[in-house]
Amino acid sequence: MTAYSNISGRSDVEPADTSAASSMEPSAPPAYDARALIRHGSVAHIRLDDRLYTLRITRQGKLILTR
Repeated sequence: MTAYSNISGRSDVEPADTSAASSMEPSAPPAYDARALIRHGSVAHIRLDDRLYTLRITRQGKLILTR
C-alpha cells in the first residue's frame, strides 16, 4: 500500500481502492477520496506549480475547485 503526500506534507492520504478497476483498466488514473483529502472540515488547498487552488465540499455533497 503506497502513501501519497498531500499539500501539507503529510503522507497519510492514500488513493481509494481501485483494485477491481485497475485489473480492467491498467492505465486508469489514481482515485482519491475527497473527504480524506479535506479531513475534518469542508475545505482543502491544492497546489499546482506556483498556483494554490481551494477544494470545497458543499452542503449538498458536491465539489467545487476554485483558484
